[in-house]
Amino acid sequence: MSDDQDTEEAGKIPTNLRLLVILEEVARAGVPVAPSTLCELVGLPKPTVHRLLHTAETEGFLQRSLDGRSYGPGKRMRKLSTNTLSSQRIRTERLRVMRDLASDVGETCNLAAPGRDGMVYLDRVETHWPLRIQLPIGTQVPFHSTASGKMYLSTLPGSVLDRLLSSVELERRTDQTLVEPEALKRELADTKTRGFSVDNEEFMDGMTAVAVAIRDDRGRLMTTLSIHAPRQRHDIDSLITQLPKLQEAASRLEQIVLE
Repeated sequence: MSDDQDTEEAGKIPTNLRLLVILEEVARAGVPVAPSTLCELVGLPKPTVHRLLHTAETEGFLQRSLDGRSYGPGKRMRKLSTNTLSSQRIRTERLRVMRDLASDVGETCNLAAPGRDGMVYLDRVETHWPLRIQLPIGTQVPFHSTASGKMYLSTLPGSVLDRLLSSVELERRTDQTLVEPEALKRELADTKTRGFSVDNEEFMDGMTAVAVAIRDDRGRLMTTLSIHAPRQRHDIDSLITQLPKLQEAASRLEQIVLE
């Protein structure tokens, strides 16, 4: 079969774009996708899809899920996404929003994205106070004991969350850390209902934090925006009073990304 015929029968996707279309569908799904589902979505033959998936997995753009069959974003695809969000125009605008937030609240704010093993800080604007918590850009923090991580976990489908919790150790960071899966799931359900997450000295003694989601045009979490403070200045109830400012900043960041 000629390339032209193959292209016509395969949904008119040019050969040099097929892998990109596969990656696009995996990113759009937001959960691991089975090869059979991808065949239906892109209209390519099963052998072609399997070959493209093998290439993407070998090169680190995709990785197998825990079930060994479906595929999700790999390290290189996640890095590509992070670098895209950090492009100069977008970063300049988002730092302006974050500086306004840090100034209004008087505390440090962070932008974080989910990585494979935790949340990764993409950007950060420090408070002017000399007493501050040092967590530089690039730091990876746990999902289960941080406000940003719990915000992300609260958006996962139940089956995906159960697989994740069964595959990781919930390390106790402080006396407040939720290390029992059922207790954590109850907290995540509350987080989903109220639309924000909290870290009440669960990651670090003496530190409180509040986070909200920054969502794409389909309502899916892309990143999180959080503020944190030493407990000497804000206990968790005091920090929650800053939630309207945090939500307004998150809305501005969504507009920047979606423009």
